[in-house]
Formats: sequence, structure tokens, C-alpha cells
Amino acid sequence: MNLTINIKETDILLEISVEGEIDAYTAPQLRDRLFPLSEKVGVNMVINLSGVSYMDSTGLGVFVGVFKNVKANNGQFKINGLSGRLQRLFEITGLSDIIDVNSQVEGEVK
Repeated sequence: MNLTINIKETDILLEISVEGEIDAYTAPQLRDRLFPLSEKVGVNMVINLSGVSYMDSTGLGVFVGVFKNVKANNGQFKINGLSGRLQRLFEITGLSDIIDVNSQVEGEVK
């Protein structure tokens, strides 16, 4: 499956939406797009995963690396739009205690 990564950048915010499956095959593409952005000083990065149907540990590794880069460069990092399955994946691994993960997309009604 293909992975689609859309990036919208303003002066104060970097909004990234990801669609598809994040696995060992597509994770390098995700890493190549996100890592350079995560190295910007003071970046405010929000990643929307509402279009992600599947993610394995390779994808988690990419997000951990990006999170570390953003924090090391005094930025802010948030993931939103998680499905119930992805939310559980972040909770089971303990990453939801470290990374700002919000399962509700702004404007979404639960």
C-alpha cells in the first residue's frame, strides 16, 4: 500500500497528515519526509493520523525519532486523529505517556 504525506506549513505551525499504512516498507518514506522538518528550531509539529489504517513498530520508531528531534530543538510535537487501534498501540507501548497524543481531531464529534 502507498503512503500519502501532506504537509502544510505556516509561520507558527507545521501540519502533517498521513494516509495509508505505516510498516517496514513505507516507514523509510515517512522518516525521509519528517526528519528534516523535525530538525527546525522551535518547530510546532502536529501530525494527523486519521487516514492511517495500520501501523507497526517500525512506524512507532519513526515517530519516536521525530519526537526526540523536535524536543531537542525546543519544538512542540503532537499526534492526533488516532483510531482506537492506534490509540491502544500508543498506550500499550507507553508512548502516550511521553508523546502528546490526542485521539480526537479538532471539529470531530465523538
